Amino acid sequence: MNKDIVIFSDIDGTLVSFTSHRIPVSAVEALTEAKRRGHRFYISTGRPPQFINNLQQIEHLIDGYLTTNGAYCYIGQEIVNCRYISEEDLQAIVEASDEMNFSVVIAGERDIVVYNNNNLVYEIYQKGLHVPMDTYSQDLQLLKGQRILQISPFITVEEEKKVMPRLKHCMSNRWHPQFTDITAAGVDKSVGFQAMTSRLGIDPSNTFAIGDGGNDIPLLRAAGTGIAMGNADETTKESADFVTAHVDDDGFAKALRHFGLSQ
Repeated sequence: MNKDIVIFSDIDGTLVSFTSHRIPVSAVEALTEAKRRGHRFYISTGRPPQFINNLQQIEHLIDGYLTTNGAYCYIGQEIVNCRYISEEDLQAIVEASDEMNFSVVIAGERDIVVYNNNNLVYEIYQKGLHVPMDTYSQDLQLLKGQRILQISPFITVEEEKKVMPRLKHCMSNRWHPQFTDITAAGVDKSVGFQAMTSRLGIDPSNTFAIGDGGNDIPLLRAAGTGIAMGNADETTKESADFVTAHVDDDGFAKALRHFGLSQ
């Protein structure tokens, strides 16, 4: 196996179980072996950096991060890619939130604001994803002077069809039925992937990408080998080169072993 191999992995539903909210021991062991063999490992997530709170088991194995669906990527202290949302579009989502009465999580470079906070945010983020939401401000002034990386409105697919035309320079990366992640237009995980592989001098054919959600599809298609989890939806599975087992059935470890990246 070529040692110049790079693995990109989503977090929720791929590395981390939605049931236990932890990384299965089998995945930790497989990734440890992959790193021992000289392969590099990068996180690829829709979460902004402030919300990445569930990787303590493998932090020492991570070489870099592709976050906010590709809008903000970094290796150590080096920012490899930063694509931000315009002030005009931020104002448009705030106005839509007021008019339609939905919550929106706004991720700046340093801070998070939860605008029009309601119980749905708590139910999905805190109970479902184990992201403590009671510590975040609702004051938009906190974001003054910061580049806005991502906005996540808690809207249905039908509501999204009404909201998105108001955001002139944005695109939606939905992976959850009750909210979507919105980034600057033209930004998805494949854009972050291209920035990272270019910075690393890696041939995309030597990369593996693993994911389970709709926001992973661009990355699965861009990587040399795209792997969908067994718990992924059908569209995501159809976009992959290989489908592994469910996250709770050692799917991550089985994928690495199948391709000889681990034992």
